[in-house]
Amino acid sequence: MKYLLLQIPSGYEFHPTIDAPQKILSYHPPLGLLYLGHVLENEGHAVEIIDFCAEKYPLQTVQKNLASTDVVGISVFSSAYQESMKGGRYTHAYKESAKVAGFIKARDPTIPILIGGPHCTIIQEQALQEIPAADICLQGDGEEAIKEIAQAVEGKKSFSDIAGVFYREKNHIHKGKPAKIIEDLDTIPFPARHLVDKYEYGKTSISSFFKQKFTSMITGRGCPFTCRFCTRNAFGFRMFRKRSVKNVVEELQEISGHYDSVMIVDDTFFADQKRAEQILDELIDIGTDLELYIQGAKVNTAQKDTYAKMKKAGVRHLYFGLESGNQDVLDFYHKKTTIGQIIKAISLSSEMGFFTEGTFILGAPIETKQHIENTIRFACSLPLDIAKFTILTYKYGSPLWDEAVKAGNITASDEYTVVADSRRGLGNLTREQLEFSYRKAMVSFYLRPRIITKQLIQRLSMKKEVDAPPHRSSNLL
Repeated sequence: MKYLLLQIPSGYEFHPTIDAPQKILSYHPPLGLLYLGHVLENEGHAVEIIDFCAEKYPLQTVQKNLASTDVVGISVFSSAYQESMKGGRYTHAYKESAKVAGFIKARDPTIPILIGGPHCTIIQEQALQEIPAADICLQGDGEEAIKEIAQAVEGKKSFSDIAGVFYREKNHIHKGKPAKIIEDLDTIPFPARHLVDKYEYGKTSISSFFKQKFTSMITGRGCPFTCRFCTRNAFGFRMFRKRSVKNVVEELQEISGHYDSVMIVDDTFFADQKRAEQILDELIDIGTDLELYIQGAKVNTAQKDTYAKMKKAGVRHLYFGLESGNQDVLDFYHKKTTIGQIIKAISLSSEMGFFTEGTFILGAPIETKQHIENTIRFACSLPLDIAKFTILTYKYGSPLWDEAVKAGNITASDEYTVVADSRRGLGNLTREQLEFSYRKAMVSFYLRPRIITKQLIQRLSMKKEVDAPPHRSSNLL
């Protein structure tokens, strides 16, 4: 059978009659679909992936593939995990997924549509109600369940016997067995990256921050921390699972034969610092020309010897969740970090020559205008290459969300992301005030001579690297 797997991001604009060129860009490929793709291929199925972030005319491409497709799978994001703000309004990816699913069913009513991903893990049965064209909903880890779903689609197994599945039958939604997590991540095959060789990743609309051929990977699932704004460990999947050092290094060896740079997209790569350093040690011993980007850097693990080891192992980019320039706000969020640790980590990162990014959240319930002014000044005082400012949103399933529901400030069942607006009792500032502060933060940080000059120099340097012929380490092949 042939499976057509779709990645539809928040911010995608559905045009059923005029498939307008898409302007959404993604740094990295859809790893969830690539994992499922490898499992399905191992089961003897054909797989094609259409990434709406990277496909210029995605609906046209979908339509061309429907005649040869037996099952469609859609990875559904909700704004509890990913949101896009357009014209002052937040868009919800699951609504766009519902439109695409309807588009497919209108052209082939008999084709089974499977949905999975964060939205389905969050609300399970309700996801099928919100996406009425979908037939099957998968909660949680999908690598084991997808094999049984494929058997059920072929009539060889009952959906009721599959863990984590909700399905339609005679206009009613039924539930399979309780969802299971995969405890041993080493049993999962590596992502089938060849399925997206047709796309180019690692770039923005204005520049490339990575070597020529780019991909991404994860070394673990879940997160051991409990930040109040985060939903990562909600919905019964609280276990933090780590791949073995050997398994991670084997995947990096495989990647090195085909790619020049890789982003490690763990929520926090340094959650287990001993393991992280063992991975770095292995890379140093092997020798590699891979350029690494660590998304889950932690400020409280910043040590000069560790950073020197990262540099030697090929790490070039570090991404930190900093969140605030106020200690009381960090404590409110349960970040378990200090202002001093932030200053030390970012200063050391800059000193070691890493390209450094940091995120900041504006609008914590305890924040005043002065708090936000402090955060903007703090961000500008740090030697960051990029600062990303966001407005706090209460996300379905996060501790902040649960507290707001108990207080009666959030009641609507279809509100999965709610801006921290004082008019709803969710903060001290209105949405308009927060949006003004966001714009001020962006202008304050980026319209400085030092930043403008630094970014021009970096982009010229990156262009030289991109123009240079690729070089790969032969002892990894």
